[in-house]
Amino acid sequence: MSASYASILRAKIGKFSLLATARFSSKCPPCGYTHAMSLRSSASVGVGVGADRPTLADIAAAEIVSVATVSKVLNDRKGVSPETRERVAKALEKAGYQKRGSERLYTPQIELVFGSLAGEWAIELIRGASRVAVANDLTLSVVESGVRFGVAPGWARAVAQRRPAGVILVASELPESNRAQLHSRNIPFVIVDPSGDPPPDAPSVGSTNWAGGVAAVRHLIDFGHRRIGLISGPSDLMATRARVAGFRSAMEAAELPIDPDLVVSDEFQDETGPEAALRLFARDGRPTAIFATSDLKALGVYAAARELGIRIPEELSVVGYDDLSLARWAGPPLTTIRQPLADMAAAAADLIIRDRKNLTISTDRIELATSLIQRESTARF
Repeated sequence: MSASYASILRAKIGKFSLLATARFSSKCPPCGYTHAMSLRSSASVGVGVGADRPTLADIAAAEIVSVATVSKVLNDRKGVSPETRERVAKALEKAGYQKRGSERLYTPQIELVFGSLAGEWAIELIRGASRVAVANDLTLSVVESGVRFGVAPGWARAVAQRRPAGVILVASELPESNRAQLHSRNIPFVIVDPSGDPPPDAPSVGSTNWAGGVAAVRHLIDFGHRRIGLISGPSDLMATRARVAGFRSAMEAAELPIDPDLVVSDEFQDETGPEAALRLFARDGRPTAIFATSDLKALGVYAAARELGIRIPEELSVVGYDDLSLARWAGPPLTTIRQPLADMAAAAADLIIRDRKNLTISTDRIELATSLIQRESTARF
């Protein structure tokens, strides 16, 4: 506990003059914890053990609540208003108060929550969050909710009981009731690559998806392509909509018509499947270039091109999105838009660390830059 906080508690509780010096321990009936206090003769008494750690009674007196209320907050029990819970929780946090043995029960950790845990895309996010967690003596736990763009019922209450250092949610929407539960427990959370527009009280980290879409298509236009196809992802995902908007903006800026027959949505379970590209190739006047809104979809284009004997890049240029490591090993290596996935997760973890230290819940909105990585899958037309 900092000296400044001890001073605050002393000011709130008041000064005590004692006739003798003694040290005693007592058991708190509401919570069953053993607390100790040093008593000093003819002096202003500090709080806690050796004036370094307050008891529940000290905190209760400082916050003008009962010891039972402090115990309920410490043990995450019902019967405390959100405002009082938040105030007392901050006092406990500042005092560094822990239940005996809680180091074993509640190892400080960051929870990284995916709706579905699959592929290298998720591994990149795990790598970035883990880097920050390790640097700050925290562990990283990975959770698969099984809920598309969301969390399972009862998730927020379970998190409140686990009391992690913070939570990172990937491509998620967090209901207001869940946000309120996390706020009331002072558990920082950040949404990475949000599926929709986050509310004002939900911090988020994303990337410049619109600019990425523009860069991908502008590259193809600069190479002389005019019939450019688009394979997009789920339309209810904000990142997809932004990348498609970037495609349209680049085409309109170059005064090129957008052929609706060359725009397809691919929501297949297997993103690397060739179905979407085969649909494009089956139409009259097939495209000379394709922008796929993920590297996995771009590999699906590769599969369709092999099936039909279309050579890349001699007869078809392909641009992907994400710059997963597999893009470098594709044949030919894939030109793609680099989305800094690991850095996005690291930025989210940094926000959690900052909020944990400051006992705040941030509302930051961060967008990291995307960039074009040119390889051998594109050529001049």
